[in-house]
Amino acid sequence: MTMLTKEYIAEQFRLLQDDICQQLEAADGGGRFLEDNWQRPEGGGGRSRVLEGATIEKGGVMFSAVHGPLPDVTAKAMNLPPTTFFATGVSIVLHPHSPMAPIIHMNVRYFETGNGRWWFGGGIDLTPHYVVPEDARFFHASLKNTCDRFHSDFYPRFKSNADDYFFIKHRQETRGIGGIFFDYLDENTGLNQEEIFQFTYAVGKTFAPVYTQLLENARHRAWGDPEKQWQMLRRGRYVEFNLVWDRGTKFGLETNGRVESILMSMPPVATWVYNRKPEPGSKEAETLDLLKKGIDWV
Repeated sequence: MTMLTKEYIAEQFRLLQDDICQQLEAADGGGRFLEDNWQRPEGGGGRSRVLEGATIEKGGVMFSAVHGPLPDVTAKAMNLPPTTFFATGVSIVLHPHSPMAPIIHMNVRYFETGNGRWWFGGGIDLTPHYVVPEDARFFHASLKNTCDRFHSDFYPRFKSNADDYFFIKHRQETRGIGGIFFDYLDENTGLNQEEIFQFTYAVGKTFAPVYTQLLENARHRAWGDPEKQWQMLRRGRYVEFNLVWDRGTKFGLETNGRVESILMSMPPVATWVYNRKPEPGSKEAETLDLLKKGIDWV
């Protein structure tokens, strides 16, 4: 089998970024992405695109392709000997204006070392400020449909991975309703490199249609100041996870990545209120009850 080149994979991820940005601009109904091209001193660079729109308050769709010596601390965390690396991917976080629409995150990536190892990783997860069961079922069913096209074990495996990964340990709650998360996918999966790339790319292509539908679902849900205050608190939880537990954030900072692009996942505004507990039986309390591992949404 002919191996895919890293240049080909990077170009496909660039095209994926273009496609997603076009769909999100159409769904937003007012905003346009601002583009910022950057270079990494150690090698490579990226194309950051940020949207402050009518529906999406702050969103980032980031592409990068970077290379150079792998920092010792990162190599140790990955159980790798000293080596060089190449990494490329697309990373997205969207924070909507409406508290009735969810935050969403997606990442698809490829990693290659100088000693010949390669793998793909990525996933999509959803963080509603208010959990809407029909939205959760639609979201998970869409991810399952994509996974099932490639391997019957992918959805249950990667859904469990997401439950475990997107977990705020110091709060003992999940960041949201999960999704799928996968890493280190290589020939040991039983698929070849091109098949794994096609799966990873299909996950990326699933993102925009699913999220634009969720935005449409939320468009006519009424909200006011109490819902906005709750949204600010839930954004605070999002910040806590990304700064304390997120591996991608740590990798980007350890490899001298571009800080503005790495921290684009932060919401524009968030709050922390001391010992805030929702009223029993409230919709806020119902949401907290659903922020747990192992819920079968399909």
